[in-house]
Amino acid sequence: MDDPTPSEDSLARQQRAAGFVIAGAMVGWMGVQFLGSQGMITERVMFLFDFAALAAMVWALVVVYGVWRKRRANPRK
Repeated sequence: MDDPTPSEDSLARQQRAAGFVIAGAMVGWMGVQFLGSQGMITERVMFLFDFAALAAMVWALVVVYGVWRKRRANPRK
């Protein structure tokens, strides 16, 4: 198998980062929801974390869309 080009390495790093952000945001969000259901944090803080998780998902969607567009523009031969 051929070695990946620097641009392919960059795209792979972007995809990995998006995956970690998605996973981290969901685990953090679920943790905050659990703590909120136990009465350990206020609804206001839970709402803040809801927006943070939503922002993380939007960022990841933008990154993944950009990677998808770059891969379609430059298919590997």
